[in-house]
Amino acid sequence: MYALKLDPAAEAVYDALPPHSSENLTRALAMACEHPLNATHPYGVDDKVIRQIITPDVRVILLVGHNTRTIAVLQLDYLG
Repeated sequence: MYALKLDPAAEAVYDALPPHSSENLTRALAMACEHPLNATHPYGVDDKVIRQIITPDVRVILLVGHNTRTIAVLQLDYLG
């Protein structure tokens, strides 16, 4: 299991999401914490470190720390 890290800016966007978007993202982030490479998509070059989650109305850019077993949210965009 990987630990999830959100900075204050990403947390503010997450808190402001509509309920349906928030629920979808919560599920996607939980899956990423279990299996980061299976539950995410490459972002640019597939280096297995910078990954993304894309839902119908949210895009999240992640930094996966395999050695530290952490996932840091670098950017969270509401597209809806």
